[in-house]
Amino acid sequence: MKPKTTKGPLKKGKQAGKKTDKGFRLRRKVCRFCADKNRTIDYKDTKFLESFIKERGKIVSSRYSGNCAKHQRLVAEAIRQARFISLLPYTRA
Repeated sequence: MKPKTTKGPLKKGKQAGKKTDKGFRLRRKVCRFCADKNRTIDYKDTKFLESFIKERGKIVSSRYSGNCAKHQRLVAEAIRQARFISLLPYTRA
């Protein structure tokens, strides 16, 4: 009886850096706040915070926005503060 063989190397989890059909390697997004240290997260900056809110009023996830965990928490907190004092709507009408 033949021993079982596997095709290719064994990899655990998702294949990081997997080639796409065009030959590019997927690259992780860089947090815009870590890249630009001068950019601050402020609940009064409603134009900027609106870019982190979906049409239905939900806060965009960090996977979509590219924020790191620390800055995603700060963005979410700023959005909640702005909603509480009526600078941002809870839902879009």
